Amino acid sequence: MWRLRSRTAAAAAVIAASAASLADVAYADSGYSFFRRSSPPPPPPAAAAAAAASEDSGTEVAVEVDSSGFDPESLERAARLLRKLNSSKYAKQLFELMRMQEKTRLAELEAEKVQYIIQQHLRDIERQQKEGEKFRESLQQQAQAEAQKLRYDDELARKRMQTEREAQRRQDAELVKMQEAAALRKEEVRRTTEKKILEKMLEDEKEKALLKKQNIQANAEAKGEALTREAKALEDYNRKMLLERINGDKEKWIAAINTTFSHIEGGFRMLLTDRSKLLMGVGGVTALAAGIYTTREGAKVTWGYINRILGQPSLIRESSMPKFPLSRFKALKSTSASLSGGAGFENVILHPSLKRRIEHLARATANTKSHDAPFRNMLFYGPPGTGKTLVAREMARKSGLDYAMMTGGDVAPLGSEAVTKIHQIFDWAKKSRKGMLLFIDEADAFLCERNSTHMSEAQRSALNALLFRTGDQSRDIVLVLATNRPSDLDAAITDRIDEVIEFPLPGEEERFQLLRLYLNHYMLKEDGKNSFWDSLLKKQRQKIQVKDISDDLLREAARKINGFSGREIAKLMASVQAAVYGRPDCVLDPQLLMEVVEYKVAEHHQRIKLASETST
Repeated sequence: MWRLRSRTAAAAAVIAASAASLADVAYADSGYSFFRRSSPPPPPPAAAAAAAASEDSGTEVAVEVDSSGFDPESLERAARLLRKLNSSKYAKQLFELMRMQEKTRLAELEAEKVQYIIQQHLRDIERQQKEGEKFRESLQQQAQAEAQKLRYDDELARKRMQTEREAQRRQDAELVKMQEAAALRKEEVRRTTEKKILEKMLEDEKEKALLKKQNIQANAEAKGEALTREAKALEDYNRKMLLERINGDKEKWIAAINTTFSHIEGGFRMLLTDRSKLLMGVGGVTALAAGIYTTREGAKVTWGYINRILGQPSLIRESSMPKFPLSRFKALKSTSASLSGGAGFENVILHPSLKRRIEHLARATANTKSHDAPFRNMLFYGPPGTGKTLVAREMARKSGLDYAMMTGGDVAPLGSEAVTKIHQIFDWAKKSRKGMLLFIDEADAFLCERNSTHMSEAQRSALNALLFRTGDQSRDIVLVLATNRPSDLDAAITDRIDEVIEFPLPGEEERFQLLRLYLNHYMLKEDGKNSFWDSLLKKQRQKIQVKDISDDLLREAARKINGFSGREIAKLMASVQAAVYGRPDCVLDPQLLMEVVEYKVAEHHQRIKLASETST
């Protein structure tokens, strides 16, 4: 039995060795071994069989191996042992052990394969990291080169702009100097001419005055002598009559004074002798004084109450409504007269499209009031002097509403009282039976963004009060805001605006119409409404004579004053009027008009340049 077991073990060893030797052969359907075994090769099958035989017989067996390492006898012995194993009762356990060893070997091979794949992935990751680092370094170098190039380009552009700016500044300075020199030369020529004319006129006036003086002196001497004699005779007669009148009046006054003092003496004696009459007299005088004092103080209190309840708020600078109810009839009469005149927007010079829109809004506002619908709030914005205030006033008149005008700059000085004044304005505006157009000029002064650091707490409270009163659409008040900086307004204010209208600077055609309008207003308008007493008491104004001022000349002047607002054009014509009054003959000719225009254009450009330098 023991021998059978030892033979079985030897056979199993031989079979395992054979299988191990055969496992080194790669078949098409078997897995490929990626790693070479580092362990020494198993012993050959012949050696294992010989070892088993020696254990069985107890003798040593010499194994012959040919030169190629193949022993046929060992293979035969292995075959005999396999046949014995098949007939043995331990064959099943042996083959199960062999299968387990094969599975273990395959698992080791799979583990080695996975380890190789992991190492391959690690090498790939390390290679990718190195490539990423190289790419990152190249990107950094490229970004540094681009940044250096941008800095260099920026520096070159800045230097180029600085050079151009310096050249432009020098060119502007030279231009200003040339303009100043030309203006000085023109002024010098004009002064020389005026000086010669004045000298000649003075000489003529001196000669006329000398002759007139001599004639007047002769006439005065003759008249003086006659008047002296006549006055002396009249003075003697008047002295006699005055003495007689004084003597008669003296007797009358003395008698009247005596009578008056006698009556006063009797009254005092009666009061001093009768105590009841004395008390009544003192009480009457006291009651009269108390009544006068009470009436005066009561009138003050009553008038203050009426002024506070019914009067116009202090923030309102101009209004079509009367300040107090007693003057309402007169105000209504004047307002109706202005509306019935039918002027409308004829005296307002605007771009045709803008004028049509304003007229449309005026008609819509009038129809809104007649249909008792809520009004629409408006925002007028644009450069100063473009007619925003004038359009608001004319829109109120055209639509048949009362109007009130205030400025935002008056709200800030009120401090904590601004909230009360804002509520007073809206309460007062609701008393208008026709509806009120409330125009707020310079609205950005106190309706700016609430996040602004320059806004005080009082201004923020005033803004909140206005937002509270304009939260819903009103059927009594049309709110019209005017500003030069619409971007500074608070978002809640712009949310309450229904119509936004821009007032740009006038174009060439509008400038021509404005020049013609103000020329008629300042130079050609005749003041024929003076009464007889005004003509006697006031100094007569010298009439201006306009020579050779044609429409073509006005159009040329309109082209030169490009960029002027309506207010600047009005000031230009006022300057022309002053220049005409500076002449002795008060004559307006094309030369004088164009001189003033060129001077005002240079002044306009200088003002713009100073404003740009201040802003930079």
